[in-house]
Amino acid sequence: MNSRISSLRSPAAVAARVADIAPFQVMEVQTAARALEAAGRSVIHLEIGEPDFPTPQPVIAAAQAAIAQGDVYYTSALGIPALREAIAQHYRDTYRVEIDPQRVIVTAGASAGLLLVAALLVDRDRRVLLTDPAYPCNRHFVRAMEGIPVGVPVGPDSSYQLNADLIREHWNEDTVAALVATPSNPTGTVIAADALRRCAEQMDTLGGSLIVDEIYQGLSYARQPSSVLAFFDQAFVISSFSKYFNMTGWRLGWLVAPQRHVRDLEKLAQNFYISPSSVAQRAALACFAPETISILEQRRREFQERRDFLVPALRDLGFHIPVMPAGGFFIYADSSSIAEDSQRFASDVLQATGVAFTSGVDFGTYRAHEHVRLAYTIAMPKLIEAVVRLRDYL
Repeated sequence: MNSRISSLRSPAAVAARVADIAPFQVMEVQTAARALEAAGRSVIHLEIGEPDFPTPQPVIAAAQAAIAQGDVYYTSALGIPALREAIAQHYRDTYRVEIDPQRVIVTAGASAGLLLVAALLVDRDRRVLLTDPAYPCNRHFVRAMEGIPVGVPVGPDSSYQLNADLIREHWNEDTVAALVATPSNPTGTVIAADALRRCAEQMDTLGGSLIVDEIYQGLSYARQPSSVLAFFDQAFVISSFSKYFNMTGWRLGWLVAPQRHVRDLEKLAQNFYISPSSVAQRAALACFAPETISILEQRRREFQERRDFLVPALRDLGFHIPVMPAGGFFIYADSSSIAEDSQRFASDVLQATGVAFTSGVDFGTYRAHEHVRLAYTIAMPKLIEAVVRLRDYL
């Protein structure tokens, strides 16, 4: 009996899925970079996707007012009505799309939105198609629900994106959904509206669900941003207050879902995290004010200036960047002409120069050791210094 009790208490007795959840390498790189800084080294951070701009002052003021008024209690799991309505108005103003506020679910960060959709759609051994490379947590959300994430190798020929042909080629009877990101992390590429429409039509024919990550939609540079909801209202659309709105630490996002699924998603949210932060929600109401949008648009233009500097600079250093990033703040660069192993290369560069960036191994397996991701989330003087250090090293 004692041995049986001991066995039940064994710390090794964890769920098998845990072995398939890889560490988030971006955070591992950041930890190593912070250790160098603690030792007195100068480090330039190109590894993590977090805007260097602070949360706009009108948003902070709204949070302070909410706290002063005592608005600090649980809200509905779907979010406060005023914020759901403001998000719906944002779609009308920005994307010319009419959204019923009842379809808007405010979430505890965009990650919570993705987790809710995975819990809603994915049964054991059901497949979800994703790009390879892709944001790593997405495949882990699928695996956490006992599903099978299927990485579809993509490259410059499809702008590192899924398309209708790739969806059809990799679909089978066990597949339930395809997840696309536009603009994408890690590549910064977008899906053209006509190509996304064909993806939606393909999913409608196949009887599956289309999940669209539009987290970086506000940070679009090549053209006026658009939403899949303009032509396909059955998509699950994930968005966030983190990137364009500069609220990373507030952990607030949203999900627009087909109306028939809202109640089930509400039940899941109630059980997963009760409700999003009440203070963060009150603060986010100020995100859509004209004075806040003016601040954010100026920052978006600065991100574009950084991209326009860094992409040609990296190309001059020998990195191959076949598709100009059209949104977000990432560059996914082919480093194969410089180094055979991008993970070793990134580690060596960090130790030698103090420039931190991430290996492609964080984002999939397809040619992952031949790519690195760099985030232009630091001010221009530091970007220039990073290029100088890289040039000297190479």
